[in-house]
Amino acid sequence: MTKGTSERVAERREEIINACEQLYQTMGFQEITLKEIGGIVPFSRPMIYNYFQTKEEIFLALYKREYDRWNADLKAILEGHDALAPTQLAEEIAASLAKRQQLLKLLSMNNYDMEANSRPEMLTSFKTAYGQSLRLMRMLLEKFCPEMGDQEIERVLYLFFPFMFGIYPYTSVTEKQRAAMEAAGVEYVYHTVYELTLSCLMRLLEGGNAK
Repeated sequence: MTKGTSERVAERREEIINACEQLYQTMGFQEITLKEIGGIVPFSRPMIYNYFQTKEEIFLALYKREYDRWNADLKAILEGHDALAPTQLAEEIAASLAKRQQLLKLLSMNNYDMEANSRPEMLTSFKTAYGQSLRLMRMLLEKFCPEMGDQEIERVLYLFFPFMFGIYPYTSVTEKQRAAMEAAGVEYVYHTVYELTLSCLMRLLEGGNAK
């Protein structure tokens, strides 16, 4: 493949992912189809199949891009500070996730179906980005919380990453959901992504620093 061809492929892939992202701002996963995506890209819909075989593969590529963006934020925290107290580290990570609303929305979806309907190479690319997030978080803890041992770091990682799957549903409630909760007598206190993430991280890091 020539350089020009590879660049063109990358451009077309980005155009498809951007179209999916645009639709995802106002539509749900189930509503979005390849036909809908094809109505936005600047080329014929059948050409989408040259780059992605299923809608799930496009979403997985969008998902990967969101992890890549968060990874850039985590790397900036790692390289931008010589030292951070646990509270400061929690604040920095919480602020980085507050900017990644779309990543949190994707995390709240059914990943099993998305991954099952994607080719292995697409899934591997996504898992590479996810794995980099785990590595960067580990590096942050090792650098800024040196008193933590390996077991404590593992505990923080494998409590915090599953916690991320529930952030979006607890911080983005629709009027329909609010009305249903009121009708059901369910008390709901609104929290921002930053507030919820900071609270979780503070508890995890305090636990890791406990003597």
